[in-house]
Amino acid sequence: MKPRLFRQFIGVFFFLLSPLSIAHAAVDVDPELRTLLKKAAAETDSFADRFDAEVWLTDMSRRLQKRVPDAPWRIELLKNVHYEATRAGLSPELVLAIIDVESAFNPFAISSAGAQGLMQIMPFWLKEIGRPGDSLFRVQTNLRFGCTILKFYLKKENNNLHAALKRYNGTREKKYSLTVDKLLKTRWYKQ
Repeated sequence: MKPRLFRQFIGVFFFLLSPLSIAHAAVDVDPELRTLLKKAAAETDSFADRFDAEVWLTDMSRRLQKRVPDAPWRIELLKNVHYEATRAGLSPELVLAIIDVESAFNPFAISSAGAQGLMQIMPFWLKEIGRPGDSLFRVQTNLRFGCTILKFYLKKENNNLHAALKRYNGTREKKYSLTVDKLLKTRWYKQ
C-alpha cells in the first residue's frame, strides 16, 4: 500500500473508532467490549494485519450483538470463525451466514436429524475422523469440520455456491441455499 493511501486509511480507521463517529452512528460502545476488541485484534493469526482485524471484528461484533449478547463469547466466536474459514479458504462472512441459518449461533443446537453445534455437523463424522475427546459442541471442532466439509463440496461443485450449499445441507431444495445467500448479501456482507 502506498504511504499516502495508508495514511488516509489509518485516518479513516481511527475516525471510525473515535467517540465522534460512534456518536454519529448512535451506537453506545461498551468500554469492556472495546478492550476485548483491541485485544482480539492484536491476535491477527488469520487477518492480514491488526487494522484488518479491528475493522472486521468491530463490524461483525455489532451485527452479532443481538444474537450473542455476551461480548467476550461473541469476540471469541468471531475470531474462531475467521480463523477456521480462512484456514479452509472460505469467506468468514459465508460461514457466519451458514451458522445463522443452521443454528442461530447456538453452539449446543441439535437438529431433528441429529446434527450438532454451530454448523450442524452430523455425529458420524466424529466416529470417522474424530480424536478421543472431540465434541461437536466444541466451537473449534465444529467450525473445523464444517468449514472443511463446505470447502470440499465447493470443490466438488466447481465453486457453485448454491450446489455446494445444497450438498452441505443434504437437500435438493433451493430454499436453503437462497436463504444463506440472502443473509450473506444483507446481513453478513463484507464492507
